[in-house]
Amino acid sequence: MATVRQDGDTLAFAGALDRACVVALWPQVRNASARRLDLTAVDTVDSAGLALLAELCERLGIAEVVGEPSGLAELRTAYRLDRNLAFAG
Repeated sequence: MATVRQDGDTLAFAGALDRACVVALWPQVRNASARRLDLTAVDTVDSAGLALLAELCERLGIAEVVGEPSGLAELRTAYRLDRNLAFAG
């Protein structure tokens, strides 16, 4: 199960960001205030996890995404997202 904690202006995620955890994590983060996402303790990301992260980046105006868990690079490419999970065109 994935977890998230607020550390100053950073939301730090851990575990596997997958479909099973997104429903549980969304209420914890939807009203958060952050400028950075820390994914260094995330094992893997699936498309549901990517959707959660991309939505947070958009809503919060995330300036930096740190970490490269398994699956993230491939999903970013497939969905044409840049390193900060914004649409790259």
